[in-house]
Amino acid sequence: MTIVNDEIKGMEAWLETLQPKVYGNFIGGEWVDSNTSKTFSIYNSAKKDQLLASFQDSNDYDVDQAVKAANEAFKNWSKVPGPDRGALLYKFADLLEKNIEELAFMLSAEQGKVFNESIGEVYRAAKETRFAAGEAFRIDGNTLPGERPNVWNSTVRQPIGVIAAIAPWNFPVVTPVRKIAPALAFGCTVVFKPASATPWTSARLMELFAEAGFPKGVVNLVVGGGSKVGTPLVNHPLVKGISFTGSTNLGIQINESAGKRLVKTQLELGGKNPAVVLDYENVEEVAKQIVSAAFAVSGQRCTAISRVIVHKNLKEDLTDAILHEMKQLQVGPAWEKGVTMGPLMDKNQLEAVQKYVQIGKEEGATLLYGGEQLQGGKYDDGYYLAPTLFENVTTEMRIAKEEIFGPVLSIITVNDETEAFEVANSVAYGLAASIFTNNLSSAYEFADKVESGMVHINHGTASAAHLPFGGVKQSGFGAYSIGHSNIEFFTNIKAVYFQY
Repeated sequence: MTIVNDEIKGMEAWLETLQPKVYGNFIGGEWVDSNTSKTFSIYNSAKKDQLLASFQDSNDYDVDQAVKAANEAFKNWSKVPGPDRGALLYKFADLLEKNIEELAFMLSAEQGKVFNESIGEVYRAAKETRFAAGEAFRIDGNTLPGERPNVWNSTVRQPIGVIAAIAPWNFPVVTPVRKIAPALAFGCTVVFKPASATPWTSARLMELFAEAGFPKGVVNLVVGGGSKVGTPLVNHPLVKGISFTGSTNLGIQINESAGKRLVKTQLELGGKNPAVVLDYENVEEVAKQIVSAAFAVSGQRCTAISRVIVHKNLKEDLTDAILHEMKQLQVGPAWEKGVTMGPLMDKNQLEAVQKYVQIGKEEGATLLYGGEQLQGGKYDDGYYLAPTLFENVTTEMRIAKEEIFGPVLSIITVNDETEAFEVANSVAYGLAASIFTNNLSSAYEFADKVESGMVHINHGTASAAHLPFGGVKQSGFGAYSIGHSNIEFFTNIKAVYFQY
């Protein structure tokens, strides 16, 4: 969808007339205040003094009430025929698209991404919902030959129960939907904890789930900090599965806690994603793919390309092409015409990325472009960093090994294909990887050898709404999300023997 200037102006006008409200938690189909009687507020990422909304500063009591409501609802929801569950999800997908402009306004305001990216995120959430709705028709088992006469053998799938869904702040529409929609399709119920930085669109999603006709208690929302909400949610005895997207360190902690109770986990964690460039016919097209994948959402996404691994003979031309593309990026607030990159999420995120820029300099990398905080005029209202490019980066440097989660791209030069593949695998992460080559053999060898959950050949790290999404090594654990692989997380398998 192409966004016209009137729609962008509409966002600014909408924000000017906004009347901030205080949201409750959504528990058992009702909006209720927290047991703490405390609230906190969120502000516009690109206009940091503009209040957007306030939310409950919840605690373990609120979590307990939500989990009990979900557990009670599970008794009936798990018995609803799959096609009927799917029908409600189709309604929800339609409502996402019906309310797409409002959701995009809210998303851009609380998270900071540009309006086109927000529109795309809502459309993607609708696509994933429709795929999940279809999965409700495909909860398949097997009928197998018996090893004894007069015995039929079969396997069936059953929903596991209450799901704790915990999402990060960078994709506050699609990530919640990615967890909630398949859970509901397979017959589970959900207690959802959004990131405290971006709970606004999550509250609107709860309203749309209710409008779609989901029974009370099937989907619940509890807002608050990790220690007061996330920890008791993960450890609640009625929670049977935990779907978490966030940092690797926190994911490991969650997995340790869940392991003590033998509770399933689905973990989508960090990334340090490479783009290996071995050859090309059109260097400009390769640069466009890399820059788009590196600087979307201001680099604040786990699948962002952060390392360009290029053959030494191609390095100069590719670097020039990447620089040209980066200079076309326009940084600013979501409602400004022509803007292609928004602010960083908040002051803490800006300072964290600035620290890595400084580390890169100290380690001996060459800062080729950007790296500075943008200031003056509109830039003083948010946390803006110029898109950043380092060259002369080596594999031992921290900027080549650690997830920065910001608009920072590093160029690493290699001597041959073998070294390129080794460098691609030289980090602790293994989420997404790209290769650019016209050599079919090299492409297949890379797809086979790269230690990554997702491989992209001759394009950036853009995933699809129906393929499994996940990583290996320190990038993920448990069943991949989005695709049919979700069935391994949201259901348990049962073997049935029938003698006649």
